[in-house]
Amino acid sequence: MEFDTDWKTLGKHRIRLRSTKGFPTEVLRQLAEVARLAVDNNMSARARIVEIVFRQEKVYDITIGTTLAEDRLCAPQLESAISTVMGLLPQQVNVLVHAVTQEEVDLHFGVYERTLAEKAGVIPPLQ
Repeated sequence: MEFDTDWKTLGKHRIRLRSTKGFPTEVLRQLAEVARLAVDNNMSARARIVEIVFRQEKVYDITIGTTLAEDRLCAPQLESAISTVMGLLPQQVNVLVHAVTQEEVDLHFGVYERTLAEKAGVIPPLQ
């Protein structure tokens, strides 16, 4: 069992919360809520948050999977907005957008989120 990892479902997002300092904290869960609002309101309907990692240097890495490459254009603005709302410096929030083709993922609910997480390298593929 991994004590540095927790899973949280927020709407259509199935987010893996991971902390390099131990079990994910309430601040990490709040950041997930803020990131979900930012992604849902600024990116395409295909964008999903797949992982948020808290590093020891107080840096948060937010990994987003999508089938639309244009979603990458929103990343700098989302970094700035999320860091402002959370009271962090802009360099403490990194939004990483992994775009895959529609042919690489199954668009059915639940399967889509799992496939995006696999393609982003967050979780290993099913055997």
